[in-house]
Amino acid sequence: MANLSRLEEIKDLRTVWPHEALDFTPWLSQDDNITLLADAVGLDITIDETESSVGDFHVDIFASETDTNRKIIIENQLEDTNHDHLGKLITYASGKSAEVIIWVVKHAREEHKAAIEWLNNHTDEKIGFFLCEIKLYRIGSSEPAVKFEVIEKPNDWTKEVKKNESTNETQQQRYDYWVAFQDYAFQNKKFAKEFNRRKPSIHHWMDFGVGSSACHIAVSQIQKHNELDVELYISENKELFHALLQNKELIEAETNLTFDWRELPERKASRIIIKKDVDYSDKKQWNEQFDWLIDVMVKMKTAFKKYL
Repeated sequence: MANLSRLEEIKDLRTVWPHEALDFTPWLSQDDNITLLADAVGLDITIDETESSVGDFHVDIFASETDTNRKIIIENQLEDTNHDHLGKLITYASGKSAEVIIWVVKHAREEHKAAIEWLNNHTDEKIGFFLCEIKLYRIGSSEPAVKFEVIEKPNDWTKEVKKNESTNETQQQRYDYWVAFQDYAFQNKKFAKEFNRRKPSIHHWMDFGVGSSACHIAVSQIQKHNELDVELYISENKELFHALLQNKELIEAETNLTFDWRELPERKASRIIIKKDVDYSDKKQWNEQFDWLIDVMVKMKTAFKKYL
């Protein structure tokens, strides 16, 4: 039989990070480490500033969601939750006009779990509170490994139900399509590795991050024309569009796809798009459409990110 080691939890986080501001916050703000937290909460996070000023105080990390630019604050606490940090969290969220609030702690006390749950249930769908515990493990004499466990998160389903009570038939179909797509797509290991799950909506588009604040992948249901679009949407960076255009032949050869390259000189944004004719009314065809989306999206992210 195989010789198995025992997984050991390291209870004292300060053996790894002695000081929150001097050790843990700089560690978390590194790209590889913030990705661990981002994966846990299901967001693409871009760090904007550490120890960011809010009046006379400082929030540990001020960030944004990569593909939507929603403002995020992250407050770290290498100890049990307390009322002081909960108050700071709300103060910082107000001062930074944050829509995503993440409280990273050693241990979440029951009264603070209840407080975060209450906040999620009494705010609109634009605001989300996350409460995450930091876990450290080692196997034998190995280096410590960190894991973020989400204790409380926004109850998106409840909020979406409330919002969908007034939706029309087309909006409801869009929502159902996005739910079905994600349920199907995230069973694909390659897709799940490249993308984070998004919150379904009644809108005709859904955005996915590619690791850059300058652009993202957008998927669109154009039901009026029975058309399904996937595009690299470049927000306000014509130089990036031209840099990608110079590598058009290499990108299209690697992906085996032909894109419609739209500079849109009269607009701030540019688009690199591919389309597929589909039938949304026949749900039996949805999985075939999802397979196409998965293939195209993975190829696009793999190819384009080399030039970002």
